[in-house]
Amino acid sequence: MAHQQWTRRNALRAVASASALASTPLWAQDKEAAAAAAAGSEIRIGQSAHLTGPLAPSFVPVLKGQDLAIEEVNRKGGINGRPLKLITLDDAYDAKKCVENVNTLLDKDKVVALYGLASTPNVGAVLPILAEKKVPLVCVYTGSPALRAKHHPYFFTTMASYRDEVAQMVRNLVTLQKSQIGLVYQNAPFGQLMKPVVEEVAKELGATLVVQAPLEANGSDAVACAQSLAAGRPQAIIFMAFGPSMVAFVKAARAHVGVPIYAVSISNSPQILKALGDDARGLAFTQTVPYPFRQTTPLTRDLAAALSREKLEPAYDYMFGYLNMRILIEGIRRGGKQVTSASIVKGMESMTKVDLGGYPVAYSPTKHHGSNFVEITIVGPGGRWMR
Repeated sequence: MAHQQWTRRNALRAVASASALASTPLWAQDKEAAAAAAAGSEIRIGQSAHLTGPLAPSFVPVLKGQDLAIEEVNRKGGINGRPLKLITLDDAYDAKKCVENVNTLLDKDKVVALYGLASTPNVGAVLPILAEKKVPLVCVYTGSPALRAKHHPYFFTTMASYRDEVAQMVRNLVTLQKSQIGLVYQNAPFGQLMKPVVEEVAKELGATLVVQAPLEANGSDAVACAQSLAAGRPQAIIFMAFGPSMVAFVKAARAHVGVPIYAVSISNSPQILKALGDDARGLAFTQTVPYPFRQTTPLTRDLAAALSREKLEPAYDYMFGYLNMRILIEGIRRGGKQVTSASIVKGMESMTKVDLGGYPVAYSPTKHHGSNFVEITIVGPGGRWMR
């Protein structure tokens, strides 16, 4: 099947078609609970994600965060005595392969839910299958507003949308009296989808896009892009792209524009920040998960404990995977002992006002997008995150 150009219209069309104990030591408790869970029949969840390809390395810590949450719940006895198993297949960021994987997960592996799909085209291609098979998809690693435009009975998001992130950026810049904004957008489906969203949000919030410039995904035209932006004399830049292009662009923008740069959360890659070195200092990023570096909430303490067992340091990517899996686990638990696709939908919709230890979500039968939490962080000295 030939690949189709993924436009905002196609995304909307895909969504529309889908719409029709007490005295035992803790270590011993964990061991006993894990043994009990292993004796029960496993709850199978399916995921199609990019395990290979150029974007795969940045996804590794997200996958680890998911695993930490699964290991944690299974060590404590699973969900109602049943272990949770996540089956992840590689789609290399390809929509056609993602569809094949989803059909395999549903028909062969008999998963009761899907979880953690990535990329707008992949999710858009799968939404009609969810409606046909009546299987929920909980959590996607894309904040595309086009995918959320219409209610879908089997699609649940767990994080704010890219539109929410853009709105937070623009509000912040307007407050700082930097309402003359330049936009650089990736010359690829992601940037093309987001360009009209940024235009719309800026207009709504009283900002002006004084200049816009496309940027190739490999960053080969970064200098020309920065020079084009400089000609418009913006007071700040919104960077609506991700991947290797960010390194070349930021370096070029430092030389030619010299204004604050705000980037969406998907751009937040440890590898990219490391490659930028001192040039990363001062970059502003939106974040859609809580700050993981201080143990001030039950959620951050739980993550820190899980990471400590693996001798890992807190990071946003670990929090991303860990928190998303925790939300799915809570939805499964609330659905009851007989775990089915229908019970998971019921469990998710019952989470009308739930605080997962410092991260509130709210769902209902008519509201499947659980959070619009966004905050802005700055890259400080030594690559440390500052709020």
